[in-house]
Amino acid sequence: MKKITIAAGSKRGPKLNAITEALQSFSAALARDTQFEVVGVEVESGVSHTPTSRDELMRGARQRAEAVQQRARQSGADWQYFVGLEGGLDVVYEGAKIFNHSGLQQNRHRRVFLESWAYVSDDARGHFGRSGSIELPGALAHEVLENGVELSIAIDRFAGAVGIRDAQGAWGVLSNNFITRQEAFRVAVIAAFAPFYNAKMYHAAVVGSSDPFR
Repeated sequence: MKKITIAAGSKRGPKLNAITEALQSFSAALARDTQFEVVGVEVESGVSHTPTSRDELMRGARQRAEAVQQRARQSGADWQYFVGLEGGLDVVYEGAKIFNHSGLQQNRHRRVFLESWAYVSDDARGHFGRSGSIELPGALAHEVLENGVELSIAIDRFAGAVGIRDAQGAWGVLSNNFITRQEAFRVAVIAAFAPFYNAKMYHAAVVGSSDPFR
């Protein structure tokens, strides 16, 4: 039986389990009659401990995957897909911008969302996927953004527990365990793999001679 190895830029259980669970959904569409293996490789993301923007989240996920690719080249490992997973915050401001004689004044309300991102590459092309978002309480957002506390530490304090990152994660705490960290990453992985297991649709939309949506 053919074997495909998916290498992830982390050894943390929720991330590796998220990839394994995601594969249960689309493995047959990606490659039939194939045995899949998920391996974890500890690499650096190249971004801060708690990314605070969508750009930083995407960059962290991609750099994790690229670091694993580099590790494969150096070791000669026969890995077919490379996955980077990154969780963190996206800061959004809503409301009006007010102009007066003294210049621009901000009258906008800050909302901070927790997001989980994935980047998947086959060493030739790569694609992103993202979970949904869940809003942080203002006090928790302040602790991370203004006080510089790592989210994993801050959420332990707020929940009165230890090791939440490797359990339900901040997602579980904020959603009362209706959505766990693992589930959020699972969704992101399925989304990032879409151009690979649904290649016919993506190929038609990009290079097709006729408009598939007409």
